[in-house]
Amino acid sequence: MISAVGLHAQPAAVPADGTNVTAAVAMAAPASKADDEGVPSAAPAVFHVLGLPITNSMICTWIVAAFILIVVRVGTWNNIKEIPSGLQNVIEALVEGWDGLIGDILDKRVTRWVFPFATTFFIFILISNLMDLVPGVGSIGVTRDGNFTPLFRPPTTDANLTVAMAGIFLVMSLYWALKFNGPWGLVKHIFGVKMETSKLLYPIFFLLFIFIGMMELLSVLFARPVALAMRLYGNVFAGESILDMIYQGKSLVFSLLLSSGMYFYETFVCVVQAFVFAMLVVAFVGTLCTQSEDHGH
Repeated sequence: MISAVGLHAQPAAVPADGTNVTAAVAMAAPASKADDEGVPSAAPAVFHVLGLPITNSMICTWIVAAFILIVVRVGTWNNIKEIPSGLQNVIEALVEGWDGLIGDILDKRVTRWVFPFATTFFIFILISNLMDLVPGVGSIGVTRDGNFTPLFRPPTTDANLTVAMAGIFLVMSLYWALKFNGPWGLVKHIFGVKMETSKLLYPIFFLLFIFIGMMELLSVLFARPVALAMRLYGNVFAGESILDMIYQGKSLVFSLLLSSGMYFYETFVCVVQAFVFAMLVVAFVGTLCTQSEDHGH
């Protein structure tokens, strides 16, 4: 039977397979056990294409990407002015601000590589985080066999996306490190003795820095990507879970008052997490692409 929850539409024809499908609109919470369990850690599939699941976080990711492309295109579409105003002014201020910030941290050559990468991360993550605060996200969905599935879910509350971004960072950071240092220079950068010492003590310090280099290699290949992915996912997912619990409160007045305060707090968290992710990308790349006295970059 097909009906609109909260809209009280008349029943339509029952499908041949007997599957009950209900289109649920946000404020009418479906009476299912899935809702009582809060926000699921894994993004559920809304439909399938050629056997591949399309999750609600993927749908939201496409919306965010399309929104960014449209805004940038509209702001720069045959309307570039020498003295910027409106949307062009916002875009140029964002670009110049990040360019100056990254330029103060990294070598000029590395800045040209990392700037578009880190800036894109910041913009994409910021808008993805703020999707959590858009009305209807997480509350408009479909109900199949008594299980409610939201049509939209903030992209950064899906660990698959944050892990993928961390993986992209890992590949690009290693590429830039090799490009900046060269293969042997990168080995020396990680494992080399980084202090002046006598020939007598050099073997001892060499073994010490080999151990330090192994810890650094573990950090570069594992700890840093995991920290990037889990920090972002954990903070945004926690915020969505808290808002979900507030909305399911029995007192409407209490839920509205508490959610109003949480909206301001979550807005702050969304901005901070996007900034932290982008700046950690810059800092981590900086540790691999630093100027040293023994090679002439």
